Amino acid sequence: MGDFAQNGSVATLHNFGTKTLKQMEDDLQLFAGYRPMELILPSLYSELEGSALKEIVRNISKVKYLNHIIIGLDKADRDQYEYAYSFFKDLNQPFSLLWNDGPRMKAISQMLEEKGLAPMEPGKGQNVWYCIGYVNARAKADAVALHDCDILTYDRMLLARLFYPISNPNYQFEFCKGYYARISDNKMNGRACRLLVSPLLLAMEQVLGHSDYLNFMKSFRYPLAGEFSFRRSLIPELRISSDWGLEVGILSEMQRNQASNRICQIDIADTYEHKHQELSEDDRDFGLSRMSIDIVKVIIRKLATQGYCFGPDTFRTLKASYFRIALDMVRHYQTDAEVNGLSYDIDSEERAVELFAENIMRAGSDFSYAPMETPFIPSWARVKSAIPDIEYHLRRAVEADNQELNTFLHVVPKMTAS
Repeated sequence: MGDFAQNGSVATLHNFGTKTLKQMEDDLQLFAGYRPMELILPSLYSELEGSALKEIVRNISKVKYLNHIIIGLDKADRDQYEYAYSFFKDLNQPFSLLWNDGPRMKAISQMLEEKGLAPMEPGKGQNVWYCIGYVNARAKADAVALHDCDILTYDRMLLARLFYPISNPNYQFEFCKGYYARISDNKMNGRACRLLVSPLLLAMEQVLGHSDYLNFMKSFRYPLAGEFSFRRSLIPELRISSDWGLEVGILSEMQRNQASNRICQIDIADTYEHKHQELSEDDRDFGLSRMSIDIVKVIIRKLATQGYCFGPDTFRTLKASYFRIALDMVRHYQTDAEVNGLSYDIDSEERAVELFAENIMRAGSDFSYAPMETPFIPSWARVKSAIPDIEYHLRRAVEADNQELNTFLHVVPKMTAS
């Protein structure tokens, strides 16, 4: 059972285990008449070959309150796109599959490139950006949710609780962040959040002083969670980060654009397990090493826009402060793990802290040497001002891809995954 704690910055919606899945879904079916709901699933093709997405699709197919599902498919050739369409035909809801590597979507990308508005690099950020653009182009949803496709512990309650605060017409919330305890295989997970983000925010407050932004970010129990929901009206002005700082970047956008009483977080799962990133100590371009650098840069850039100055001395002090706070937290986590009968590898945890401390300096160096870097993909409002009919082109591209393949699959037997 969750606790009652509220931090005063954003509303925390706990799970006391007192409302059944049936009650939640019955409510959501009623809410759907007021606020139609659409779900975004950003997926790599490789995730279709794992066990997690099959179970996710099986669960979602039983949901009756969804109006439409938008699936963004990355790293898929033509045969893989055909298989993916067959794979998602198991859903009982209407869906649209965005083939991001297909010729029609590539033509959209080329159109954007000519105006200097295309996403800078492939990845989850680009995938999510095209998906929310398509949701906005369809203009048929009011409440939108997004979650990852590698959740091994997925169930319908996760989805129901994620949608509930945004779809309930009696609530004022416009953005909701999911959170959960990262416990599996008898150990604590979520190193990037526990050992980087939490102590880093405390260190920044210690070095820079009070900041409404830092206070806002500290209020979230799991700021790196990939599960969130929002009102469609937020899409036009929403800027999406193209790198690993996607989740932190979206929270930063919410702090900039929304009143705190319009934002909440909700406990969506008792347990949560997904694929883990390697620490990647020897290569800063991969795994948690790359992720940590991108996350730190997002936070630094946000604070810089608020007038905070960063130089070599600031970064050295920040690293030292972070390192001390993070090591203290390692001891806290060790005790917490032992009290709850979990295993805890102090050496592995402190190695992660050492790497993250080094990467604070690397992020600072990157920020200092590339002050003109703009990691955010342009907002859809800006894109539409430059290309007024972009939504028509995007909608037609996706619909043409799906209609063509739907016709093709009616005459060709389903393929099997290679």
